[in-house]
Amino acid sequence: MMASTDATASSDAARPVVTRFAPSPTGYLHIGGARTALFNWLFARRHGGRYLLRIEDTDRARSTEPAIAAIHDGLDWLGLGGDEPAVMQFARSARHAEVAAQLLESGRAYRCYLTQEELAERRAAAQAERRPFRIDSEWRDSDPASAPAGQPFVVRIKAPKDGETVIDDLVQGRVTVSNGEIDDFVLLRSDGTPTYMLAVVVDDHDMGVSHVIRGDDHLNNAFRQLAIIHGMGWEVPLYAHVPLIHGSDGAKLSKRHGALGVDAYRDDMGILPEALFNYLLRLGWGHGDDEFITREQATQWFDIADVGKSPARFDLAKLLNLNGHYLREADDLRLAALVAGKLQNSAATPLLEVAMPVLKVRAKDVGELAESAGFLFAKRPLVPDAKAEALLSDDTRGLLGQIHLRLGDESGWTSEGLEASLKALAEELGLGLGKLAQPLRAALTGQTTSPGIFDVLVLLGRDESLARIADQVNAATATQV
Repeated sequence: MMASTDATASSDAARPVVTRFAPSPTGYLHIGGARTALFNWLFARRHGGRYLLRIEDTDRARSTEPAIAAIHDGLDWLGLGGDEPAVMQFARSARHAEVAAQLLESGRAYRCYLTQEELAERRAAAQAERRPFRIDSEWRDSDPASAPAGQPFVVRIKAPKDGETVIDDLVQGRVTVSNGEIDDFVLLRSDGTPTYMLAVVVDDHDMGVSHVIRGDDHLNNAFRQLAIIHGMGWEVPLYAHVPLIHGSDGAKLSKRHGALGVDAYRDDMGILPEALFNYLLRLGWGHGDDEFITREQATQWFDIADVGKSPARFDLAKLLNLNGHYLREADDLRLAALVAGKLQNSAATPLLEVAMPVLKVRAKDVGELAESAGFLFAKRPLVPDAKAEALLSDDTRGLLGQIHLRLGDESGWTSEGLEASLKALAEELGLGLGKLAQPLRAALTGQTTSPGIFDVLVLLGRDESLARIADQVNAATATQV
């Protein structure tokens, strides 16, 4: 091996662009993984290439079918499904072992018979001497004929010992590592199963991956994986290691910051996929001062070289503000169906569609939409919350009685007509309109906040509105008796 190796040495400008997203199905599709998938998808689209999926399910104890299904579900919801059926890594174990055998045959790898006890002793000695522990196996250059018969062994790569390895990373820039820091890491375990390090390199090569775009926590792995790539004489992919996402306080992202599964943003928080797509896009990448970026614009503008080197900060408030924008832009029937699902009332969809233009004005998520729509389906007599109940005194219930009489004469039941009637009543009583609207809102919705009061009247309809007002008027009468 050359004294100095460069990760870009065999790159070809005419090489077809192929990217991949390769999650491990040991849990949900987390927000950082979703952004990695997005960057891979965009880079492939931007360059007319292919975007592939690989499920790295070699951890058989922790990989589950529900987790695999959740990953596909989350990616499909974001519009980031693969261009081809996903590759299942475990199913390719024989191919991985085949490559290890080729490396053994070419002298680029060796059988190592060091026991776990011997490794533990050497590790302890390095710690005692306060020096880094590096694998220095006497089996690296030993005569194969001297191998102990029947003793378990692992297969290790012969990592370069001298010089340095250079990666011209598309995000991080030029990164150099001394080859003395790279261990002879394991390719095949003693039971013959391939390690993650080997499987990733073989799969990337066989899938034709041209650009490896992933989190910068894998940057150290790239230097090790290059030892396999050079050992096999394969073409080197171009690397782009993206900084991880941090919380708004700059600390490593955790659940308290919003590090949830994509399904939680959809199901629990009521985020729209286009909002999460837009938000993830701008976590570490931007296009001038543009805040709202469509999928089509992102495909035209995205360049991996514009991704920042510093960790992006996740801000839930910004995501919700962005989501509010997309709620206001969204089709009313689509939103009505989402809210009906939240309310577990599919029959409510037609009314919700009519109400949506006024419901979505201030909402920031689907949950808020469902909450603001609750009054439409409340059963009489309404039970006002504490704040609304405070507005329903004997005096205000007296005003409600006059409102009931006035609105009872209203035949058209339009927003304009109802507004004119109540304004006229307020003037006759010498009151501001708000003095009538506040108790009226409490009577109609059981709350102190709602869409505009005239919209509420129209949405409830004449009979239901008058009945709810009458319930509160009668409640005053019952109290007096």
